[in-house]
Amino acid sequence: MGSLDFVTLFFMVAAVIIFIQLRSVLGRRTGNEKPPVDPFSPADGDRQPQATGKVVQLPRRDGAPAPAEERYKAVDAFAPADSEINAQLRRVVDADQSFDPKEFVAGARMAYEMIVMAFAEGDRKTLKSLLSREVYEGFDAAITEREQRGETVKSTFVGIDKSDIVQAEMRGSEAQLTLSIVSHLISATFDKAGNVIDGDAEAVSEVKDLWTFARDTRSRDPNWKLIATESEG
Repeated sequence: MGSLDFVTLFFMVAAVIIFIQLRSVLGRRTGNEKPPVDPFSPADGDRQPQATGKVVQLPRRDGAPAPAEERYKAVDAFAPADSEINAQLRRVVDADQSFDPKEFVAGARMAYEMIVMAFAEGDRKTLKSLLSREVYEGFDAAITEREQRGETVKSTFVGIDKSDIVQAEMRGSEAQLTLSIVSHLISATFDKAGNVIDGDAEAVSEVKDLWTFARDTRSRDPNWKLIATESEG
């Protein structure tokens, strides 16, 4: 056997030995392997079963509703038990036991920023996915008028100072929740020539809004949509 063949055979044998050793260490499944880390999931101690992006409790096997103290736990942790908003939120939970007011507020804050920025940028696709048909038509008309005048809006979202649920009600199977939102942003509207005609391109402004979101509790779609907006004076 020539020297070249001997070297080739040596490396082939070495590779097989290394592969067998690695497989013995890394290739075994013990049944105790941890799943891939999801940076957006709750911490291990808080992890619960999830469905369609919402943390929910597993349904009772006997099909019976969960006890009242279990159903209302998230509501009582969110609002005082003897408050009117607590009673209103309990009615929402009665219709949808997966509802969690704290999670709802977190999602509404994200939606608020997305909607404000999408309106400034004229991003109709994003708006259409977050707004009811009626609200979308109003936003679309305002964007169209702005475009026809050759105006542009430049906004920087600074943050949300406050976001409180001030009303919750059931209208048939539809849950409607109104939030009082206090935010800060830098926003200015420019004309064709680039002159500021509204707002301030440098100053931070405080904005107070009342936004109402709705969702059909019978639907499998977990998403809420904005159905009404008004400025809070």
